[in-house]
Order: sequence, then C-alpha cells, then structure tokens
Amino acid sequence: MPELSQETEHGRAGQPFGVAEVTGPSMVPTLYHGDVLVVQHRGRIRPGDIVVLRHPLQQDLLIVKRATERREGGWWVLADNSFAGNDSNDYGVVPDELILGKARLRFRPRTPDQRSPVALLRWALSAARPLFSDRSASRRLRAR
Repeated sequence: MPELSQETEHGRAGQPFGVAEVTGPSMVPTLYHGDVLVVQHRGRIRPGDIVVLRHPLQQDLLIVKRATERREGGWWVLADNSFAGNDSNDYGVVPDELILGKARLRFRPRTPDQRSPVALLRWALSAARPLFSDRSASRRLRAR
C-alpha cells in the first residue's frame, strides 16, 4: 500500500497544494515506488481520480488509491494493482473527511542507471505527467 510523506498533511491547513511520495506497489502501473505527487487539497473528487486519504483502519497512515464511485457514506476506492489489494474491498466505503485531496501531477525521479544521453532524454520527456480522471479505469476496477 502506498504510504505517503506527512508533508501532505502539514500543507493541508494553509496551502491549496502539497507534495507526497509514494511507497509500495498498489497503484502500479499508474504510480510506482518513489514517485512524487502534487496533491490538490481542496479539489472536487470525481470517479476515476487518484486520491490521497487516511487509511480508514489506521488513520495515522496516508495512502493513495483511485476513487471509483460515490456511495452512501463516502467513496469506494480501489488500487490499480489488483494483486496489492488493501482498498475498499478490505475496509469498505471511505468517509469524505478521510479524503485529503486528489493527485494532480506525478513526478518520477531519475534512477542512478539513467546516465546515457538517450536515457536522460527519455526520463526528461516522461518524468512529469499530469494525472487526469480515468473514467475507463474507474469502470474497469468497479467491474472486478
């Protein structure tokens, strides 16, 4: 399950955006271990959005999941990696007050083995990517 840095929570009070670092494989192939997210704290959540939230059973842990549908009492959230689990299939609907914001941008840090000019160019072209609502992923995940 992706654990996020506590900077996300500290920035929530006064600033509209924060930064979070992803750890774990639950959002692969969308997000990987080490990715850095720019999180909008007061953004409206829509089905398909990647959201940062407090784990419903361990509220000192921040996690990232995909909001797949609005249900009575909150959001149904799922991991993009079905093998990783630890999503609403385990703990049910996530109340709105546990959703901290939605991820707007993903930055993938450079790895030490990316030294050749071609590897650096590939990294530069793909390092920062916006994260849009993926309604097709939302429908696909809901169907499992």
